[in-house]
Amino acid sequence: MHLNRIFLHPEKYPAKNCYPFNQQIFKKSKVIHFDSPVSFFIGENGTGKSTLLEAIAHKCGIHIWCNEERMRYEVNPYEKSLHHYLNIEWENDQVPGSFFGADIFRHFVQSLDEWAVADPAMLQYFGGKSLVTQSHGQSLLSFFRARYKIRGLYLLDEPETALSPRSQLELLKLLVKMAEAGHAQFIIATHSPILMACPDATIFNFDVIPIEPVEYQHTEHYLVYKDFMLNPDKYLPENEK
Repeated sequence: MHLNRIFLHPEKYPAKNCYPFNQQIFKKSKVIHFDSPVSFFIGENGTGKSTLLEAIAHKCGIHIWCNEERMRYEVNPYEKSLHHYLNIEWENDQVPGSFFGADIFRHFVQSLDEWAVADPAMLQYFGGKSLVTQSHGQSLLSFFRARYKIRGLYLLDEPETALSPRSQLELLKLLVKMAEAGHAQFIIATHSPILMACPDATIFNFDVIPIEPVEYQHTEHYLVYKDFMLNPDKYLPENEK
């Protein structure tokens, strides 16, 4: 374990009517305890999983690889400022880490290929093969296998997006292996019931206020997938009531 707890301070929020400070989940959730090497943030889209994950990254000094900013019709000046109102508690000293987001990974892969033109040896870190020449799923797994050997705190935002079920199982095995090794801690925002099955992981439910842990078999993801596998016809349009 590296990161023990995060504390939110809603009494210090600079605005009441702007996201993310207008969300009840960030007003009512004061402390989150991390007591497992693997933790999951789960919940419906828009519940704040990615927002809190990014805030933790900023507060921990972890760089978030970003595409070039584009013009927007409306700009929220508070959108990326939640980390200013967080405190964190480390187990010992602060550790390095990385942030993975499925939507920005392709940009990283392309940049890595450009760097390799000048220094091909850096590709040895990723199995000796350009990530551009691999499928998206293959490049993700190559990146994960290389990066997570290093001691640190790893934040992942929906890593299952480009992974087949079999590749998700490979990532699950990697998470278990790295957690058992004792040098890596993972906090993962996900919709994947395959990844959530990680033994001894803590699953934080963002569909309730305040945020609280939930057992794997009680997650909506597990229940919906299980029911669908047993009764697929039930979910066809002609059978909807």
